[in-house]
Amino acid sequence: MYLLPKPQQEKWYEGSYMIRYDGCIVMEETGDVDGYPYMKMLQKEVEEDTGIRLKLRQGGSKKADITLRIDLRKDPQKNDFERAEAYTLIVNQKGIWLNAADKSGLIYGIQTLRQMIRQKGACIPCVKISDYPSFPVRGLFYDVTRGRIPTLDYLKKLADCMVYYKMNQLQLYIEHSFLFESLSEVWRDDTPLTAEDIMEFDRYCSVRGIELVPAIASFGHLYKVLRTKSYRHLCEMPQLAEEPFGFVDRMNHHTLDVSNPESLRLVKDLMEEYMALFSSDKFNICADETFDLGKGRSRLLAEKKGVQRLYVDFIKELCIFLKEHHRQPMFWGDIISACPQLLKELPEGTICLSWGYGADESGESVRSIAEARAAQYCCPGVSGWNQLVNQIDVSYQNIKRMCHYARECRAAGILNTDWGDFGHINHPDFGITGMIYGAAFSWGSEVPEYEELNRQISFLEFRDRSERFVSIIEKLSRIWIFKWQDAVNFMEGHSGVKDREQLSGLPEAAAELEACAGELYGLFPEMDSAARPGVPPYLMAIDGMILMQKLGAAVSAREHGYAPLLPVKGAEIAVELEEWFYEYKEEWRRISRESELSRIGDVVFWYADYLRQEV
Repeated sequence: MYLLPKPQQEKWYEGSYMIRYDGCIVMEETGDVDGYPYMKMLQKEVEEDTGIRLKLRQGGSKKADITLRIDLRKDPQKNDFERAEAYTLIVNQKGIWLNAADKSGLIYGIQTLRQMIRQKGACIPCVKISDYPSFPVRGLFYDVTRGRIPTLDYLKKLADCMVYYKMNQLQLYIEHSFLFESLSEVWRDDTPLTAEDIMEFDRYCSVRGIELVPAIASFGHLYKVLRTKSYRHLCEMPQLAEEPFGFVDRMNHHTLDVSNPESLRLVKDLMEEYMALFSSDKFNICADETFDLGKGRSRLLAEKKGVQRLYVDFIKELCIFLKEHHRQPMFWGDIISACPQLLKELPEGTICLSWGYGADESGESVRSIAEARAAQYCCPGVSGWNQLVNQIDVSYQNIKRMCHYARECRAAGILNTDWGDFGHINHPDFGITGMIYGAAFSWGSEVPEYEELNRQISFLEFRDRSERFVSIIEKLSRIWIFKWQDAVNFMEGHSGVKDREQLSGLPEAAAELEACAGELYGLFPEMDSAARPGVPPYLMAIDGMILMQKLGAAVSAREHGYAPLLPVKGAEIAVELEEWFYEYKEEWRRISRESELSRIGDVVFWYADYLRQEV
């Protein structure tokens, strides 16, 4: 039996309980909690995996198969729970009993039972589980601005997956992808989220015990805002507003000029409009990677006060503004980690988000924030940005390390991140494995070893009876040599194409990718029919990765003047690229709004034209 995250305590017994066709789910006590949505969630799981539709009752029943209860006893001497979000699950040959400390505990206990039913159907093995989370916040930070803007249906699917693995916070990151009033210059060429989208999704998340938290660029990364006619005068480096679009440029520039009072007014207006749509009392101002601060319009002020002072004073104003609106501020800690003593100037309760995404992340920034006695979340990543397929092995090592540092430094929570750098070219589903890693490590201290965890995820999430799915995608994520990031960097003039020695492994990489595709096709008979639609996006990604290897061979041969490492012709690759991108667009549109799909097309078509040029 696989349960993810692994419960804190579990004891298994001989025998099973058989869920009867004429049985029911009974909610005995709820206090002021509406238990109906959670009864429906469990009812649906039972029906999908057994064909049995259990009746729903409240108060009591003689025919209860599953009894749900929130412990309403307030006396600590009598209450069974010492921790919030805790639950106990008992299965014996007479029935199933779920007792929870609160609404969250009820939700999490139901997820454990759902996982058991998904694996065992109507025959549930006897067990006693006592469970609770190690961290009060187990979240996902999700980029919906730089490339992909998912459909509302897809976002709901993501929330469903999060609750299944007992996660309780989701942050939606935007720079420009919301339909702000009177800011049409920013979103006029996009397909932004609307106020109605946010309000509906907020309520959807709330029912599932997920806090939907707004996250908005407020200092750096204001690329589209600071390139408009109306607001370019607020850009720290004014000359950059006239530069053509570039994926690399978008990552490195476009910081607000803090010497202009209009900058503060603009950000406050955006924050005030956006926060009103969320029920959460938290707000992430981000404020990361302010690379240009003090180098342009604010240079004289920076020479007088210092760049660190400019940074802290600005985010302090935003944090005070949020406190006045009864919101708890949070921000990325990459800038302030160099001067952690300044954290004491921020309003009490401000949360610093300490991030680091390397497989060998040192945890230095986490410790420096802890030494400053500031509240923090530790923030690892699912390692999907800049590439077609997530680096599964890197994400595992990174998440494991960062969650260890979180325990060591008594962090308030874990916020796993999924960024969309370079157009968010990877399919959003590819981050699910890394998301589950984060859920597992933030719930308890006992987590299966890497290969075993991958087997469990393969079985539980991807319904693969062979338990090989994750190992295959982990392998293909390490194979390719010429990557999407390499293609973008060369096209935008930020680096030369790799030389023959650097690309010597291209033939082997292409062959290994083909072999991975064959392995994935071989999994179809082993997978539940409901999970099989998750395979074609990987097959499409593999084809894209193979094309990248061919592209790398062709471009390097042309630029360096030697025979290509792969037997390909430029015009033939151009056709393959265009045909592949047609299918890629179709898949994109199934789950994402149009957004910046055309920018990915610009890269593909640039290379197609480049390959067709006479040498």
